[in-house]
Amino acid sequence: MPTEFTVRGSHTAFQSPERGTVMATLGFEGPALKPVYNRVVSDLDAVKKSIQVLHNPEHGPVTWWATKHIRTWANRPWNQDGKQLPLVHHASISLEVKFQDFTKLTDWVGRHVTETAGFSLDGVVWALTENNRQDLEKAVRTRAVQDAARRAQEYADALDLGQVRPVAVADAGMLTMGISPMDGGGSAPYMRMAGMAKDSAGASELELSPEDIEVSAQVDARFVAE
Repeated sequence: MPTEFTVRGSHTAFQSPERGTVMATLGFEGPALKPVYNRVVSDLDAVKKSIQVLHNPEHGPVTWWATKHIRTWANRPWNQDGKQLPLVHHASISLEVKFQDFTKLTDWVGRHVTETAGFSLDGVVWALTENNRQDLEKAVRTRAVQDAARRAQEYADALDLGQVRPVAVADAGMLTMGISPMDGGGSAPYMRMAGMAKDSAGASELELSPEDIEVSAQVDARFVAE
């Protein structure tokens, strides 16, 4: 009667990011809606112009960008004594700018953080290009299957049962009836908030450090040894 082995294989790889997408917001508030709205529109126009001179879908440094609609709202804040204050109007718009040159990314963000009053950096998403992401995922899954085969063979060798052969391979969790696949990895872009650092002269400067992309995979496999 054959002996059956059920094992889980895994593998993780790291690769330097190839794209960085800036997530930013332009926003103002004030006692009247019109000047607040007009200030956002004016600053947005200046930011758009700074993006357009860098935009080239194939060669960068900006390969893609987008903005959302301007949001407006109002609220009546309360002071520390529990008194409701006059109405405050708000206007804001979110934008995303994808860079392939990280030096240009840092320069562009630093310029608007210091020169554009309503500009705020929400974060940067570091990622791979689609083709390289798929290639890396394929390589990681292959190594995870190889890891499962190695584990099964080690069990068989410990029992002196000879060579094992595969009878089933699945995403992690799918070999157990009624269980859905586990999240076995993929390209998970890393988001890191911008930080401020001090240079040797004591001045503040923007520090944006791209983090390696982690891609991992897990597989379940069943082997038998005669």
